[in-house]
Order: sequence, then structure tokens, then C-alpha cells
Amino acid sequence: MNYGTWIENITGWLCEEKRGMDAYVVLKLLHILGASILFGTGLGIAFFMFWANRTGDSVTISVTARIAVVADYIFTLSAVILQPVTGTLLVFRVGYDFSESWIILSLALYILIGFCWLPVVFLQIKIRDLARSAADSGSDLSPEYHQMMTQWFWLGWPAFAGVIAIFWLMIQRPVLW
Repeated sequence: MNYGTWIENITGWLCEEKRGMDAYVVLKLLHILGASILFGTGLGIAFFMFWANRTGDSVTISVTARIAVVADYIFTLSAVILQPVTGTLLVFRVGYDFSESWIILSLALYILIGFCWLPVVFLQIKIRDLARSAADSGSDLSPEYHQMMTQWFWLGWPAFAGVIAIFWLMIQRPVLW
């Protein structure tokens, strides 16, 4: 498959006069919205999970974790898919080169964020289940729950720092090497 032709077809469709759109503006808007959804959903989930955990109430925690898992599937996963697609289309549309240092570092950080996010999703599912089990049985939250919350907490930091770094790289587009 010739990706250049595929991308030209997509951007050509977006730019046809009858549609009155500029492909660059549409792609950039989608890319910015995707980044905002990634960061905003992640920050929102982290906020609510952190404060639910601080209550120590297994019912509150299980309900919050259940909603967090749903939000991750609906919003975060959609944005995770959207970002590389719109980013790639923008690279071709603008004429950047994938060998530019800011693009390479952005992609490396995106992969790092993914390696943090994937375990977090599975931890949230397990946290939800452990909290629900404790709520149903009337027992205290297990040591396994607390261990998983600690892992969840510490995996979030490099992911958030990575997203902020990518925002900076996208705005500045520095030549790093």
C-alpha cells in the first residue's frame, strides 16, 4: 500500500472546495482535541481515583474505579488511536520529516506513556474488582489492593510528565540533535 497516496486521498477529500475546509486546520484541530482528551481524561481519572482511595471506603472506590475504567475505554483509548493517525497525517501534510529530533522524542515519549498507561488500565480493573469484593463482603481493603494503588499512583507520574513534555515538543519543535 502506498501510504503517500492514501494520505493524499484523505487530505484531498478534506480540501475539496465544496467542503470549504483546509485539511491542515482539520487535522491540527483533531490532533489538539485528541491531546486534550488524553491529558484531561487522565488527569480527571487520577483526581477521582486518588480522592476515592483516600476515603478508604470500598464502595466509593469500587464505583469510582468502575467509572474510571469506562472513561479509559471511551475517551482515552479513542484518543490513543487518534493521536498517531492525526500526527502522521500532519507530518505528511506539513512536510515534516520523521527523522526530526522533536518528532522522534515525541514518539519515544508516546511509547513510554503507553507502557505506563496499559498496566494502569489493568490495575484499575483489578482495583475495581478488589474494592467491589471488599464492599460486598464488608471486609477491609486487602493489602493487594493497597499495593496495586501504589503501583497505579507511581505509573501515573511518568505518563503525565511525558504528556506535558510532548505538548512542549509540539509547540516548540526544537532541534535537539
